[in-house]
Amino acid sequence: MTRSAAVTIFYFSNCIKRVRSKETTAAPERRIYWVESMQSTAAIVTMVRDDHFFLKAWLRHYGPIFGRENLYIVNHGRGRGVEELAEGCNIIGIPGDPHKNFDMKRWRLLNNLVMGLRSYYNHVIVGDVDELVVIDPEEGKTLLEYLEEQPIRRVLTPLGLEVIHRIDEEPEAITDKILGPRRHVRLAPHYSKPCVISAGTKIARGGHYTQYGKLFTPDCLYLMHLKFCDFPEYTAAMDRRNAVTDEIGDDVKEISIGRHWFAEARGEDRATFEAFADLEMVEGFDMRLYRRKMQRSFGPRGDTGFYNFARPDYKLQFKLPERFSGIF
Repeated sequence: MTRSAAVTIFYFSNCIKRVRSKETTAAPERRIYWVESMQSTAAIVTMVRDDHFFLKAWLRHYGPIFGRENLYIVNHGRGRGVEELAEGCNIIGIPGDPHKNFDMKRWRLLNNLVMGLRSYYNHVIVGDVDELVVIDPEEGKTLLEYLEEQPIRRVLTPLGLEVIHRIDEEPEAITDKILGPRRHVRLAPHYSKPCVISAGTKIARGGHYTQYGKLFTPDCLYLMHLKFCDFPEYTAAMDRRNAVTDEIGDDVKEISIGRHWFAEARGEDRATFEAFADLEMVEGFDMRLYRRKMQRSFGPRGDTGFYNFARPDYKLQFKLPERFSGIF
């Protein structure tokens, strides 16, 4: 572990907020609702600012599998709602003042936190709050059980799938689980991210590349991106993100944040979702071809020190097999 990573984890170990609910007769609904998991196989790391819908899904997915005490949440802006939802997790509060170079600073923080946590866990999963690493239920084991069997000192890259809301076919609102009401996914190489880390490596801004020189793409792992999983939630989230960039008041290059955060790159929301119906529907759910294409194109990303693979814009959609329904 580098000195900077060691300093980072020492600092955060002293400022992480561990919240625990208390059993009281006055408020029985506040009783502890998770089971502590004394495991050191994997930690999960994310950063969030007010995206409560996605945070709820993130917590529902990872909490029961890994134990909330192994979830690390950077609370950008120290939102009270995030603290309440993430009760029992390790919450790291940071200022939410608008500033330039947002994404660069964010991934500098996440990089050092991941590398520090690697001293205590075999694997660290890191990503945005609307990204979930999922194991195919056909595997017959949990994600934790799968990682317990995996060797360390490598980086795993799940295949990226974007969960899409087919508003022409899926009228049901999401009240709890997302998969079930939503069954369609778009093949998304942009979200095939090297996000399961057990090696000493640097992660590029956005989490799309690392400096690890081998590509491991397990057949059973997927990274599901939830940005487009629900039309009403999408419009609300984009309104919040547009407000952030408006408050900073500069262009995409100066702010150093994803172009999709800007109002001028947003487009018309309903048209975006209606266009999902035009994607070619592929029968079945065999992703081996796309993983092979990732392997064949893998190599250095110029002279940056990072590695990548080709990320073609597949205009393809699939219907998830029934076995995925209800997993988050």
